[in-house]
Amino acid sequence: MQTKQIDLDKTIFELTSEYPELIEILAKMGFVGVKNPLIRNTLGRKTTLNEGCKKQGKDIKQVVQELERNGFSVKGV
Repeated sequence: MQTKQIDLDKTIFELTSEYPELIEILAKMGFVGVKNPLIRNTLGRKTTLNEGCKKQGKDIKQVVQELERNGFSVKGV
C-alpha cells in the first residue's frame, strides 16, 4: 500500500486534488471553506495547510495528529 504523504508546503488545493478524501477530513476539523469548490479553487491555491492553521487559530500539531490518524504521513512539521 502506498503511503499518503502530506507536504505542509503544498497548497490546500494541491493536497485536496491529490487526496479528495482530505476535503471531508479537513472540514470535520473546522476548515469549512474547503468544502466550497470556489473557495478551494481560489484561496486554496494560495494557502498552505500551515497558513490555514495560523489564520484559523488551529494548532498544527493537532491537525497533523488527526491526519496521521486518518492514514496520512505528514512532512514539513
